[in-house]
Amino acid sequence: MTETRHPMTGNEMSPESAGGMERHAYDVVVVGAGGAGLRAAIAAHDAGARVAVVCKSLLGKAHTVMAEGGIAAAMGNRWPEDNWEVHFRDTMRGGKMLNHWRMAQLHAQQAPERVMELEDWGALFDRTDDGLISQRDFGGHRYARLAHVGDRTGLEMIRTLQQRTVQLGIDVFMELTVTDLFQDDGRISGAFGYWRETGRFVLFEAPAVILATGGIGKSFKVTSNSWEYTGDGHALALRAGASLINMEFVQFHPTGMVWPPSVKGLLVTESVRGDGGVLKNSEGTRFMFDYIPDFFRAETADTEEEADRWYDDKKNNRRPPELLPRDEVARAINSEIKAGRGTPHGGIYLDIASRRTPEFIRKRLPSMYHQFKELADVDITAEPMEIGPTCHYVMGGVEVDPDTQESAVTGLYAVGECSGGMHGSNRLGGNSLGDLLVFGKLAGEAATAYATGLGRARPAVAEDDLRAASHSAVAPFEVEGGDNPYAIQSDLQQSMNDLVGIIRTAGELERSLVEIEALKERARSMAVEGHRQYNPGWHLALDLRNMLLVSESIARAALAREESRGGHTRDDFPQTDHEVWGRKNLVVSLDAAGTGVELSERPLPEMPDELKKYFDEPRKES
Repeated sequence: MTETRHPMTGNEMSPESAGGMERHAYDVVVVGAGGAGLRAAIAAHDAGARVAVVCKSLLGKAHTVMAEGGIAAAMGNRWPEDNWEVHFRDTMRGGKMLNHWRMAQLHAQQAPERVMELEDWGALFDRTDDGLISQRDFGGHRYARLAHVGDRTGLEMIRTLQQRTVQLGIDVFMELTVTDLFQDDGRISGAFGYWRETGRFVLFEAPAVILATGGIGKSFKVTSNSWEYTGDGHALALRAGASLINMEFVQFHPTGMVWPPSVKGLLVTESVRGDGGVLKNSEGTRFMFDYIPDFFRAETADTEEEADRWYDDKKNNRRPPELLPRDEVARAINSEIKAGRGTPHGGIYLDIASRRTPEFIRKRLPSMYHQFKELADVDITAEPMEIGPTCHYVMGGVEVDPDTQESAVTGLYAVGECSGGMHGSNRLGGNSLGDLLVFGKLAGEAATAYATGLGRARPAVAEDDLRAASHSAVAPFEVEGGDNPYAIQSDLQQSMNDLVGIIRTAGELERSLVEIEALKERARSMAVEGHRQYNPGWHLALDLRNMLLVSESIARAALAREESRGGHTRDDFPQTDHEVWGRKNLVVSLDAAGTGVELSERPLPEMPDELKKYFDEPRKES
């Protein structure tokens, strides 16, 4: 028999591939090629697995590149007092104590080693005067601990991991979307998808699948997220029988562009504030001093003079209020805009021009300088930026075991933004990139140990399941006169923006659920014209199934949580209820009909006494 190999990967193809559906066999399949997916693939390869990476876009185009500020790791290069215990404490406090303590602990302990590993693989970090990896300040972090490459850290991470992946010879399937996961007796047996260019179906037979698909931002009208972020991993896990946790907590990054309309929501990195930028309203007032929560009062500067001294010598260590956690800053900005003190284009001002030299700005923030100059005709070395909150990150995701990242479904793992638990109710800036590295490695190793331990007794893909997935994928082509996928997405984004946004009420959330249900009904009869080749309307139709399921998960959990905490603010329940809601998480699972979601409550994992002491003891001032 003549050997057939795939033209892109060089991977041997089964006889069925040549004449029909393309088929591949691996030990581990990683869905997503961002920082988490690539790190998981590298770990799986190094542990001895035959591994494939499947990505919706091109390799190197992952949304990780938008994480510009740095990687949070307690390396102590600028503050020798910094250590994993302080980082752990900051992470738990930033998440308002809803984080899974074990994930926060593992992240804080292992992030420094993962950063050094990146450097060993060729990442070029900025340096201190002593030649160490430079670390910058970010909101919610007690010390300057973000290892960075200007304001292009995510890009450098992807470049390094991508180069490592190619060097190791890992198979990469680019521009291929996964639509279904298969199981055999409750165990993962494979994944099904299609080439976005040709529409041709592909089957991956594998006993272990790692979901690393990122977030859900394209369900919102104003977002920093790219087009890939349609909640694919969240929805795939739900339909496979896994559960989601913390879905009510959506982070609205305080600083996204507001003008011109074509770039509204595009991220403005927190590095601007970390390097000295301040927030001002239309009256020229540096308003963040009016919004310091009691929880952070002891470590936040109370006056402008005190804050400016901190930037100059760092000896005081009472941090500027612009460096409060993102949820606090976003709410403050929203309040100023609602009070009529916003800019002409509906934002507020972020000013670094009056505080740093043009040379400093161009060196430390080259991407931001270029972004505003090219897209808004604003020179940030000479004038302030107009910014406002933008949907940026979802803290919620697949509920996983902290040490292995395995979900409730045997053989199914989740890492990065599509997993939940690590960040609680609010993620600190810089913790995302460390999260990708730490848990990507753990997932890759655990998935390989499971898959290779099966020997020949591997789960199999049923032909009936394969036919069902194929039929479901092409169903929109069989509808005549149905709704347009783009119209449904537009209405969903508007609904989520207006009713499930940065400030929520019971009435609005109830309306959103009614509207989502109506959109689900419209989606059942949406129509796609043309054929499967080069058909973005068809791609969106398939993505909408995921977006609607995840949007319902967010809205239903947000309605149930009757308090304000982290990335979830209820105007009708403005207080944080530690006694009731501080002791449990909300868990989302697929309902019995398989068309919606249902909620349950779960007690928080009990933190061991040796970690509780970091919150019980009085904080030691530096």
